[in-house]
Amino acid sequence: MYSMAGLWRAYQALMSKKPWTVQIVTAGSLVGVGDVISQQLIERRGLTNHSLTRTAKMMSIGFVFVGPVVGGWYKVLDKLVTGTGKSVALKKMLFDQVAFAPCFLGTFLGISGVLNGLTVEENITKLRRDYTDALISNYTLWPAVQMANFYFVPLNHRLAVVQIVAIAWNSYLSWKANKM
Repeated sequence: MYSMAGLWRAYQALMSKKPWTVQIVTAGSLVGVGDVISQQLIERRGLTNHSLTRTAKMMSIGFVFVGPVVGGWYKVLDKLVTGTGKSVALKKMLFDQVAFAPCFLGTFLGISGVLNGLTVEENITKLRRDYTDALISNYTLWPAVQMANFYFVPLNHRLAVVQIVAIAWNSYLSWKANKM
């Protein structure tokens, strides 16, 4: 059995060999964990009423959308805003929260609606109902997390840090995305 330090070393070794793959697998897995938490702790469905299909859909969004898009965004952001220090971290956080977060969140909710079988009209109605609330919730959590992330964390670990913090966020998003 691995200790936490051993797991961290194994993760580091994998990150150095296959960073993109590890980031995508991490994102998809943790979006799935968020859905399990949403179904079990927020919605209190119980194991017999747990929707494995829903968890699989949420994981697929993590693998195909969240991991690649957020990982790619961090690379672009590092090219747009270069350097180190608090002012650079602040600029990155502002770009992230003003330019990226609103688009990402709307797309995430829209994809969730499509995977849940909503018609275009139903999806638009759901987005109108849930988007503003989700964006306000985003702004209560993510600016502080992203400041710390951009200031202290190397590029290749930013997605993992965000996804660990995002277990709670993913639980909220899964609840929000699947609330009909």
